Amino acid sequence: MSDGAAGQLEHLDEVTRALEELAGTVGDTDDFGVLLRVVCEQVVRVVPGADMASITVLDDTGARTAAATDERAAKIDGVQYDEDDGPCLRAARTGDVVRVEIGTAQRLWPRFTRIAEHYGVASYLASPLQVRDGAAGAINLFGFGEHAFRDVDQKYLELYATVADTVLHLSRRALRTQEQVRQLRTAMRTRGVIEQAKGILMAARRITADEAFQLLVGQSQRENTKLHTVSARFVAEHSGHEVVLDGNPAD
Repeated sequence: MSDGAAGQLEHLDEVTRALEELAGTVGDTDDFGVLLRVVCEQVVRVVPGADMASITVLDDTGARTAAATDERAAKIDGVQYDEDDGPCLRAARTGDVVRVEIGTAQRLWPRFTRIAEHYGVASYLASPLQVRDGAAGAINLFGFGEHAFRDVDQKYLELYATVADTVLHLSRRALRTQEQVRQLRTAMRTRGVIEQAKGILMAARRITADEAFQLLVGQSQRENTKLHTVSARFVAEHSGHEVVLDGNPAD
């Protein structure tokens, strides 16, 4: 086996390890920002010509960098956002991979290229990435050399972006499920304490459930406090004691 073939096989092993670690991160964190940072860190391992990486999110509020391996990458991204054009924005908007060497970049985006050169960057490669539902995105690679990235680098990035899209989708779905469970538990606790407060009022004042609820709502509005907070305080203060609401004792 030639040295070149052996090197490619060794790198494929590195790619496999990076993808496995990325997939494993989904089960290890419920912080989507952490996952995006891991995506950036792993893609630099996957694509040989990449020295820095960032992730761009593009939505109704504009463009922003959601994660980066280096502050310099985020600063270069910021110039693209100011100019409203650049490799990462084109990848996000068109859905196509954008691969640019420094000569082409100088013609297309002179200011962006000057800033990038200031940080030593001379090669750019960006691939579309579905970072959030309803928002375009891109994963951006920066190379310090003037290699302009190779065909094989682009293939590695496309492979990685495909896996990352799937991982990010699974993570978003898992986080939505966790949030729905938290909301359901909160709703159940909230409903329970309100029902307790209503029950105490109904028994103490011999009123209907609707009347008891309206008393609690009235207290909530007067105090500008959430209904479940008023109810929880009421239950804590009056369980087993004289029932008072808004200064009026029970009959």
